[in-house]
Amino acid sequence: MRIIKVAALAVVAVFAVVAPASAKDYATTALNIIPSGQLETGQSSAPYSNVDGTKPYSRQADMYNGLTPLYRNVTPDDLAVDKFFKSEALDPTSFATEETPKPGVTIKRTSYGVPYVYGTTDDDVTWGAGWVAASDRSLLLNQARYNGLVAAIGVPGLSAIDLIRNLNNFKPSQQTIDIVAKQSAEIAKHGARGKQLLHDLDVYLEGINAWYAINSPTTPKFTRVDIYAINAVKGQFLGEGGGQEVSNSDMYDALTRKFGATKGRSMWDDLRERNDPDSVASVTDKSYPWQSQPKKFTGNVPIRNGSFVSSAPKTSAARATKTRSDSEHLASNILMVSGNRTATGHPLFVGGPQIGYFFPGLTYEIGLKGPHRNVVGATSAPFPGYMLIGRGEDFAWTLTSAGSDIIDQFAETLCGGSKTKYLYNGKCTKMGTVNAGTLTVGSKDIPVTFNTTVHGPVTGYAKTAKGGKTIALAAKRSSYGKDTVDQLFNQSLTDGSVKSFADFKKAAEQTPQTFNSFYADHKHIGFYTSGLLPMRPKDTTGDLPINGEGKHEWTGFLAASKHAQGYDPKSGVIVNWNNKPAKDYPASDERWDEAPIQRQQMLTTELNRNAQNTLATVTGAMNAAATNDVRAVVFQPTLAAMLSKAPAPNARDAQMLTLLNQWHVDGGSRLDGNGDGLIDEPGAAIMDQAFEGMAKEAMCPRLTTTICTLLANERAGIFGTSQYGGWHQYMQKDFKTILGVSVKQKYSTRYCGLGDAKKCATEMWKEIDDAGNRLQTAQGADPTAWHASATAEQISFGPLPLIKMAWTNRPSGIQQIISFDGHR
Repeated sequence: MRIIKVAALAVVAVFAVVAPASAKDYATTALNIIPSGQLETGQSSAPYSNVDGTKPYSRQADMYNGLTPLYRNVTPDDLAVDKFFKSEALDPTSFATEETPKPGVTIKRTSYGVPYVYGTTDDDVTWGAGWVAASDRSLLLNQARYNGLVAAIGVPGLSAIDLIRNLNNFKPSQQTIDIVAKQSAEIAKHGARGKQLLHDLDVYLEGINAWYAINSPTTPKFTRVDIYAINAVKGQFLGEGGGQEVSNSDMYDALTRKFGATKGRSMWDDLRERNDPDSVASVTDKSYPWQSQPKKFTGNVPIRNGSFVSSAPKTSAARATKTRSDSEHLASNILMVSGNRTATGHPLFVGGPQIGYFFPGLTYEIGLKGPHRNVVGATSAPFPGYMLIGRGEDFAWTLTSAGSDIIDQFAETLCGGSKTKYLYNGKCTKMGTVNAGTLTVGSKDIPVTFNTTVHGPVTGYAKTAKGGKTIALAAKRSSYGKDTVDQLFNQSLTDGSVKSFADFKKAAEQTPQTFNSFYADHKHIGFYTSGLLPMRPKDTTGDLPINGEGKHEWTGFLAASKHAQGYDPKSGVIVNWNNKPAKDYPASDERWDEAPIQRQQMLTTELNRNAQNTLATVTGAMNAAATNDVRAVVFQPTLAAMLSKAPAPNARDAQMLTLLNQWHVDGGSRLDGNGDGLIDEPGAAIMDQAFEGMAKEAMCPRLTTTICTLLANERAGIFGTSQYGGWHQYMQKDFKTILGVSVKQKYSTRYCGLGDAKKCATEMWKEIDDAGNRLQTAQGADPTAWHASATAEQISFGPLPLIKMAWTNRPSGIQQIISFDGHR
């Protein structure tokens, strides 16, 4: 049981001897927030509470929510410690001391419950980190240790994070455990660093199991396999991309059947937006092409639209392919400004990962203090005394999901009159079988079994577009069996070996998972896009199923020097919101939204309001963009230009356009500033009500209803949302082209009004008029009194409740506000 002793505010002498000898904090400002907080329901809250002794669990969520209504009007006073952010100092100034049963380990907790682990040795720190993981995230550990195995072995159609979120239970077979245990050998291949990781895992497990031995002795001991499983959750949820070849092929087949091979392919390229020069990149100083699209897909096997039958377990917890909703929690962002564009002359850093609003949180805060440990920030259960995202004495780092294409579906030619035999290198080969275990959904136990080929798990069966032959589809993931190698990156960040951006980049090169990793110190800013990025034969695209007979295998992996990266760019800023990281870096096959409109443009727009930025203005830029509607900020001027080509049906509709234009001028916010449960700007209600109809009329007459349904269901999720992908991204370029506005790369086809501006405008006006009729019936005749519901957009935490918050799209895993003025 936890033993708490309230200590004096001064740091007791024992801690001084375990801190690194060179320890100094070069940060002029260091703040952070993790809205889910540090504690789990069921933990003792004392002495971690608000000043009035209430809401110990929601304290950080309340602070996080409090910043939202400030919009861009954040002042230096708003960055005072404990107002909207808490301190991210390397050492706490006010704390309670928590004893542990291990000599050499002491834990100090701040009033937020944030633990700083002090150890006489680095192993002591690692052991203490394990103790903290069990103490502060036992619910997550218990729920993820087995559910995470479905991610590690790639069970078709199952999402580990969804199983955890829905409190499902997976009971693994010994075969599954044996497969995942092989990661130890993969880690050992990485020399001294790999051996150190295995050692740290074992010491970390000792700390976890020591806590359970006292607090929950009947819980089975945690093992390396449990940590590998939990780490695979991170990889599947945030660190991989691609695998969408089946639904891509549905679209390709539908277009080429309807419009012919040449025009259908051109229209597919339009909508695919694989490498659109009109899209937004975080840096443009240098080109990072990573394989061009072949003119002919001779190495691919397109499948017949609608013929795919999934091999996923027959349960509501399963899904045949990754859906766009999976990525709608991945809106992580970072704003880094170089010293030549700041008031202090030093870089500014505001950013973090957006991982949804979980309670208990998937991340938690920790400070690590030992002979070679002097970092603080956010970590998570699978990291063995390593920092996931955070800061050291003189630099800070964070991540956004890159979604790079590291998963391919291979089309396996069946042979021997069997659906479990396939042709590979001229031989008819029997598929393997994985009896993975049992999934419990409600009161129902569901056996989880799937076949495998040399490429990976068989995800299902389909018919070829040509000839209609039945084939199997198997998913090959470059990070398979290597997920935990990812932690070598965090090992380097934690143990003091990173002293420059060059060191940082070299460390990031080690991870097979695909992230954009960002770095800032007192002079420099930079990023590197990681991942084990496959090289494919020149006649083969990763967008469609690849011929699996053996002649179109991956030929290697992209060299680190050719990964997207940037360092002190000429623009003086690096801004990323999960968008294209660098010029000519292609979008993975699941990303059909790398189009001319990106939410990242809203961050840049806000930053550019200031010639010289401060941490307050950069934080304000982040906060404003987090509640802005990209359709209002970026698309509305183009929509207005199109609408000018035909008269408004009536005065009311003309007034609706005026309100939309005013919403754009005002910044495009979806805030409820007066707290009445309604979005303040009438333009939001008008856009929400009219947009789906406008999108359909803009695209569907040319594409046909059938293909539009495919595009809506499989590519753009829904027709348009305030910040995520939607058809406004297509409409922007199509409208501009029809209007004669210059674009870098025109579509092959004119879509809206079949290319006629007046007809397109008339169709858009009709949808606005219909929306006006609906709003008038529901809310009265005065358009200025129309409002969309802000209550409906409120954020709720899960799987356990915490508080309801105003809608915002800010980092939630941790958000750091930081700047340095010196260097070791």
